[in-house]
Amino acid sequence: MRGETVVCFAKDWSEDPTSCNHVMRQLAAKNRVIWLNSISTRAPSLTSGRDLRKIATKLTAFFRGPIQVEHNLWVFTPLLLPLHDNALATRLNRWILRLTVRVLQRKLAFQDFQLWTFVPTSSDYVGALGEKLLVYYCTDNWSSFSFADPLRSEERMRDLATKADLVFATSETLVEKLRGCNEHAYLASHGVDYGEFSRATAAETVVPDDIAQLPRPVIGYFGLVEDWLDVDLVSRLAVRHPEWSIVLIGRVCVDVSSLEKLTNVHFLGRKPHHLLPAYCKAFSVGLIPHKVNDLTRHMNPIKLREYLSAGVPVVSTALPAVRHYSEHCRIAETHEEFERAVADVLESETHQSRTARSESMASETWERKVDELTRHVAEAKGRRVQTGSCGGHLREPAASM
Repeated sequence: MRGETVVCFAKDWSEDPTSCNHVMRQLAAKNRVIWLNSISTRAPSLTSGRDLRKIATKLTAFFRGPIQVEHNLWVFTPLLLPLHDNALATRLNRWILRLTVRVLQRKLAFQDFQLWTFVPTSSDYVGALGEKLLVYYCTDNWSSFSFADPLRSEERMRDLATKADLVFATSETLVEKLRGCNEHAYLASHGVDYGEFSRATAAETVVPDDIAQLPRPVIGYFGLVEDWLDVDLVSRLAVRHPEWSIVLIGRVCVDVSSLEKLTNVHFLGRKPHHLLPAYCKAFSVGLIPHKVNDLTRHMNPIKLREYLSAGVPVVSTALPAVRHYSEHCRIAETHEEFERAVADVLESETHQSRTARSESMASETWERKVDELTRHVAEAKGRRVQTGSCGGHLREPAASM
C-alpha cells in the first residue's frame, strides 16, 4: 500500500499511544494520513472539570486547523455536537463532517481517500463522506465499557462491521463476534516498537531517578489505571510483601485511595512513551493485573509485547489474548496464584532469560503487522472495484457542497 490518502476516526492524538497511533504511523511511512481527533464516545458532563477542559482544548485545536505532527501525518480536530444519540445532532454532524472533508481535501490537496475508523460512534457518518474504501478497526468490546450504553454500542459496532469493506479486530474473540456481520473480518494482532523497547536490555540505558531510588525488587505496571485494573489484587501484593516496591505508571482515572495508604505502592504519574523502556529496565516483574470480565476477555494488551521486548518477565491474570504467550509469561487464575507466580519469577529470573525473552519479540514489530493488514486492504480494493459496494451494501452518495 503506497501513495494512498487515509482519513481516520480515532481517539485524540495527544493521548497515550495505542494501536491506532502505531498503525497510522506505519501507514504514514508510504501514504498520507489525516487523523481526526476524537468525535467522542460519550456525552460530556458539564459538571466535570476534566470534560470542560477537554471542550476548551478541542475548540482551540479546531481553529488551529490541520497540523502536521510527523512525516505524512496531519491531525485535525473536527467540531461536532457530542450528542450521538440525538437524531437532529447526528444529521447536523453528518453535514459538518462532509464539509470538513471537503475543506481538508482543498487544504491538503487530495481527492480519493480510504476511511479507517477505530471508534463506534462513527457508524452514523461512514458511507456519506465520499470515501472509496471503508476499514473498521475494532480494538475493544465497546459495549462493555462502564461509560457505554451497552445496547447502543453493540448496535454501532455491528453496524460498522456490516457497512465496512474490511474489518480488523485485535482479539480472536472480537473477530468471531464481528465475522457474523462481515465475512471479511481478520485478526489484527498487536505489534511492538521492538527497537525502542529492547533498549531496556542495553547497558547504556539509564534508569530514571524516581524509580531508581526505590527499594528492589520493583514490581511494575504502566498504562491507564482504570476500572479494569484489579485494585484488590495490587493491594494484596503490597500488603503481603512490604519488601516489594509496587510501581504504577500512568494516568489515574479511578479511586485508588486504598493503595495510596500503602507505603510500598508508588504512583509515578504519566510518562512519555519513549521513556517507558528505561522504566522497564528497573522492573523485576511486569504486571497485567486486569480483572477478567466481558471487557477484558476481548482485550489484547499492547503492554504485554512491550514488557517482553524489554526483557521483563510478565505475570498476568487469565486474559485469553495472553495465553498465546504462555511460553514467555506466567498466567494466574486467582489472586493466590498471581502472588505465587510473582514470587517464583523473582527467584528464578536471570540476565540470560531477560535477553532471550526480548529476542523472542524481534519479529513482532508494528511494521510487520501493518504489512499483513495492507495485503487484506489490497484484496478489499479489488473487491470494491468489482462490485462497487461496501460490506455488501451500496454506499450513500456524498452530498455535493
